[in-house]
Amino acid sequence: MKEKKFEDAMRELEDIVKRLESGDLPLEDSIKTFEQGISLSKYCFNKLEEAEKRVSMLVKDGVRIKQEPFDLKDDEDDAKD
Repeated sequence: MKEKKFEDAMRELEDIVKRLESGDLPLEDSIKTFEQGISLSKYCFNKLEEAEKRVSMLVKDGVRIKQEPFDLKDDEDDAKD
């Protein structure tokens, strides 16, 4: 898939979902559209993973501020406690 903006890919994916949910597509068109949706879904997922890796939290450490990688799993564990 050629490089595109995440937001554009999400809009395309939403459009695909609407077309598939309408039930108006012939079977063969539905399958092709579904395959496009899967491809877009993977693309968006990968973009989100890349973004998560780039996000970091600033944590105050005494007087200094240090950067720590953002880890969603730690936040989820804290919420369970």
